Amino acid sequence: MDIKAFLRLLGKYKWVLILVPLVIGVITYFLVKNLPRQYSSEAQIATGLIDQSKQVVVNSNQNSDIFKINQQFSNIIERMKMRRIMSILSYNLILHDLESPKASFRPYSKQVSGLGQAGIDEVVRLYRERLLNKQVITISDNAGKYPLYDIISSMGYDNESINNNLKVYRPDNSDFVNVYYVSENPLLSTFVVNTLSTDFINNYGQDVNMNQNNSIELLDSLMKKKEAAMNQKNAALKSFKMKNGVLNLDKQSEMVYAQISQNEERKAQAIRDIQANQRAIADIDARLRGEIDNVSSGNSTADNRTIINLKNQLKSANSAYIDGNFKAADKNRIDSLTRLIDRVSSKISDENVTNPQASRQGLIERKLALETTVSQAKGSLRSIDNELSVLKAKYNTMVPFDAGIQNYERDAELATKDYMNSLDTYNQNRTGQNVALKLQLAQLGLPGLPLASKGIVYIALSYIASLFLCFTWILTMFLLDRSIMDSKQLAQATQSAVLGSVPYLSYSDINIRELWKSKENDPEFLSFKNLLRSLRFEISDALKKNNAKILGITSLDSNEGKSFLSGSLAYGFAMMGEKVLLIGGETKKVISDSKALAINQDFETFLVKREIQTEDLITILNKNDANSSLLESQSTTSLRKGFQVLKDEFDVIIIDVNGLKDINKAKEWLLFTELNLAVFESGRSISDPQKELLTYIKGQPGFIGWVLNKVK
Repeated sequence: MDIKAFLRLLGKYKWVLILVPLVIGVITYFLVKNLPRQYSSEAQIATGLIDQSKQVVVNSNQNSDIFKINQQFSNIIERMKMRRIMSILSYNLILHDLESPKASFRPYSKQVSGLGQAGIDEVVRLYRERLLNKQVITISDNAGKYPLYDIISSMGYDNESINNNLKVYRPDNSDFVNVYYVSENPLLSTFVVNTLSTDFINNYGQDVNMNQNNSIELLDSLMKKKEAAMNQKNAALKSFKMKNGVLNLDKQSEMVYAQISQNEERKAQAIRDIQANQRAIADIDARLRGEIDNVSSGNSTADNRTIINLKNQLKSANSAYIDGNFKAADKNRIDSLTRLIDRVSSKISDENVTNPQASRQGLIERKLALETTVSQAKGSLRSIDNELSVLKAKYNTMVPFDAGIQNYERDAELATKDYMNSLDTYNQNRTGQNVALKLQLAQLGLPGLPLASKGIVYIALSYIASLFLCFTWILTMFLLDRSIMDSKQLAQATQSAVLGSVPYLSYSDINIRELWKSKENDPEFLSFKNLLRSLRFEISDALKKNNAKILGITSLDSNEGKSFLSGSLAYGFAMMGEKVLLIGGETKKVISDSKALAINQDFETFLVKREIQTEDLITILNKNDANSSLLESQSTTSLRKGFQVLKDEFDVIIIDVNGLKDINKAKEWLLFTELNLAVFESGRSISDPQKELLTYIKGQPGFIGWVLNKVK
């Protein structure tokens, strides 16, 4: 958004921004200066949700549950605004005014005045009945003889009217709920806040007590059912024990099982002893049969045999000693054998070898003793098996009792636990009912002084609102405005170069000659000439670069000032000493002296005769706009030859081409131009049909740009 352009638009409508809010503010002043005074009153209700000094049982975690506390306050506030509570307030208000007409808070409405005394008495009776029953007042109550809802509404005591000026809130996370009301009567404000607070506390307490009593009755009934179920389960358990002679089945079964374990251990030990003794008997039998090494006779028999062998050798050695004439060698052999015999004899004597017969007798006695022990163990094993059979039979008879008694005990335990839970819940609710928090009216509403007038606030709001609306209107107009006001906007809209701009001239009848000869003290003429000179420089530079002489000037529409600009440019080039031909344009007859606009001649006549009366610097050939087509008057070849004659005669040829609105004529004239520019009037916008013409002129090979005309 162009901020500068928007500020210029604001400046244009500055008086609207000043006068409209001022007028609205004055009107608001006269409307609000006679507003009735307003009086407020406020009552406070203490809840005890935050103040622990009012609680019998203090919960240490209560203050930490902020969400729960806020929810409780929200519930209290919303319950206070319920239709039932507000209907009770409406009944009290209308009954006060009807029963005490002299102390009525408000003047009687037409509906009340038209009732008459008998009607008022009947209406009071009906309202009393509805108040006693706490019925909600609705529009359906108009169906009877008396329009009960309309009567209350006509006095401004209906739910909607009261809520417009009523505020119920919790101030600054405190323990209080404030009831605030504003009206034109201080006594009415006081009555509303006190009556609403008192009625709400009473109804809230009754509702809470009713709910708690209903809950306690339900819990009491449930607890009695749980108690009966518990007693029934315990009686069934007792009957089962007495019927089966079981005092403590767990202890009894535990003792029997311990005895079974002990006897099984004894049986296992007896079996181990029998196996060990049988193994010992087998070993003794093996020894007796010689299958095991001979402990008593094995070593002594071998030694005896050695002695016998040595003695035989000694006998042979003695014979050889005698037969060999007592040789020394034989003597040595005899001595050696003698020593060996003595050594073995000594060994046998040292080992004190037992008598083999005595050892065998001992083994036999040991075997008999072991066999006796085995027989005794087998006898005790049979006794243990008999005892185990008795104990297992006894234990097996306890198993069905154990399963049954476990079911009875489990049922009795569950029933007892369920009853105890119900008893705890009942006791908690009973305790909560006795020590529950009670709402209290901590602060009565009192009549107060009139509130500060809000007239100045209304005036300020009306002024600000009207100023904002005016500003929004101007902003909307600016955003929706597609008009082009300066060269930058024209360049953005056309996506083409802008050669320059020409200011708007406020004079109704302008002579180009007088304009150029005017003194420099006229700011409009001075600005026009300076900007025209700048445009002339751009065009002259483009003509030189393209080695061209024929310039066509057109526009999107036909009345955007292109003809006046064509004449002004012709005079501008003439001021430079150029010999100029102007075809078309809005020109007037003037004296044909130096740098003056010449008498008009017809372009069609020139095409026929190929003759032209040239002036000093500016020659004008007038177009016949009645002709519908240039190409119908002469062939293209003839026209090109004619323009070649003109190029040889003049330095600059300016053609005032028809507007692009007449696209057929414009196309034919643009066919013979070398360079083209388009004129656009400031303040106009480009419509959708003109966008096609814009695309066409931009596509021309000799198009050099736009000129913004009539800039204000």
